[in-house]
Formats: sequence, C-alpha cells, structure tokens
Amino acid sequence: MAKTLFTIGYEGLDPGRLTGALKDAGVARLVDVRAVANSRKRGFSKGALKAGLEEAGLGYDHLRSLGTPKAGRQAARAHDAALMRRIYCEEVLDTADGGLALDALAELAQAAPICLLCFERDPSLCHRRILAERLASKGFATVDLFG
Repeated sequence: MAKTLFTIGYEGLDPGRLTGALKDAGVARLVDVRAVANSRKRGFSKGALKAGLEEAGLGYDHLRSLGTPKAGRQAARAHDAALMRRIYCEEVLDTADGGLALDALAELAQAAPICLLCFERDPSLCHRRILAERLASKGFATVDLFG
C-alpha cells in the first residue's frame, strides 16, 4: 500500500485554515519547500508559521534546498509552468545536492504523514507537483489539500 504525501499552497488561506486542513488530513509535519520562507502574508513567515504549527501539535521543517530558484519563481508568476519545471529540474532536482535533498524528503515522508507547503494554490503551477511526481516513483500517492 502506498504512503500518502500531501501538498498545500497557502494562497488564499489564513494560518487557522491551514492548520485545520493539515489536522483534518492527519498530517504530522509540514515541510516548507519555499526557497525563501518569508511572506508578506501574516502568519506564513518561517518563525510565525513554525510557532503556530507547534502550538497546534504539528511539526515543521524548512527544506530550503528544495525551493525554486528565482528564475523558476518568475516563470511560475508568469504562469509558464513548463519553464518553471525545466528550471527547477535542471537547477535543483537533477543535481547531486538536489538528489540528496529529495532522499531526505522521502525519509521524512516515510517516518510520518507530511505535507509539502508552498504559496501557489494550484499545484499544477507549483514545484511541489514535481516533488510529488518524484516521490511517486518511491511509492508515494499524492493528495492535494486546499484548505
């Protein structure tokens, strides 16, 4: 039986709705895969997010090395998912460090139910979809949460 990997984008959410969606799904840890874990949106910068999740009994990890490079983020904002994917794979996942970071992510996902976090609501426009595809080859099924 495949293990489940959850993903969520916080666009349009507040911290309470995020936490509620994670708890309802049975998630134990949120894995922040943003290159830059800062946000103009209240409650979603790294420190505030971690504190809120821990208060709710959830774990938090920031895997900065799995974030999208600046050029990839610009492509995503321009709604060019194909370019974002190419940049992300070439500059992150298909490198030695990217492979190690993906292995570390798989270990976290094996240990407890995790949810990948980034900003974009639509997973098809976000690099977390690419991470989920790579983990599918390691036996994980993906469920996208929307809060």
